[in-house]
Amino acid sequence: MKTILFSLPGNQELTELLAKKMNAEIGKTQLRKFPDGESYTRIVSDVKGKCVVMVCTLHEPDEKLLPLYFLSHTAKSLGAMCTCLVAPYLAYMRQDKVFKDGEGVTSAYFGKLISGFADSITTIDPHLHRISSLGKVYQIPNKVIHAANDISKWIKENVHNPVLIGPDSESEQWVSEVAKNAGAPFIVLQKIRHGDRDVEVSVPDVDKYKEATPVLVDDIISTARTMIETVEHLKKAGMKPPICIGIHAVFSGNAYQDLYDAGADDVITCNTIPHLSNKIDLSDIIAKEVKELMHHI
Repeated sequence: MKTILFSLPGNQELTELLAKKMNAEIGKTQLRKFPDGESYTRIVSDVKGKCVVMVCTLHEPDEKLLPLYFLSHTAKSLGAMCTCLVAPYLAYMRQDKVFKDGEGVTSAYFGKLISGFADSITTIDPHLHRISSLGKVYQIPNKVIHAANDISKWIKENVHNPVLIGPDSESEQWVSEVAKNAGAPFIVLQKIRHGDRDVEVSVPDVDKYKEATPVLVDDIISTARTMIETVEHLKKAGMKPPICIGIHAVFSGNAYQDLYDAGADDVITCNTIPHLSNKIDLSDIIAKEVKELMHHI
């Protein structure tokens, strides 16, 4: 079955990388707004009998959802065999339970919505905090890709004498995996509570790692508050300026610049949300997993 990729606005770079690696064509569309704000969707390329892959990272998702929905249904109406969604960043994973009376479980509603128009979904490290698997929310074949190996590889190739830093005990499992694959040591910051409001943060084995390059790794850099605090703790402990790595470059407000102002040596992200910090390319693993997933549809 032939594959044709469609890039939703802003996803052109990743779509081009995937097309090369999947040996697939890139389809042409006309997506625009009518004067009254409604979405216009037209597919120019031939999709009959082909598997349509829609590449659309779902950062700031509300504007993107209707064009995606219309594109999928239009492709099916023109004879496409299947429509597969590649959403490197997956939104609406936060509200996975009722925290306050009157709230809706929007992660479930969003999953139901996408499962209603896409035949499969491929994403990267979604925030599965209280959800054991993506299949609990999405009723279609799905694949969760983990970026840890690619981050480890990047650290190995680009950082001299790295030591990975976990900001708290919760991060230990994830930081230890990246460290192991990078062949690097790791330390986890320790909080010493002297009272309700008096919490001291210490860096264990600090003298041992004075000459090392600290590397902070997190899945989503949004406000960057945790990373900024960690950068400040390392500075106080007399360590070198750290390299901050995130999978998803959400960067709300001035978070990106704030990290540099706090003393980060460099800020690096994966190419799940287009941003100038994207240095870790995940297109190899995405292409491989999307091909694999197609066999299960």
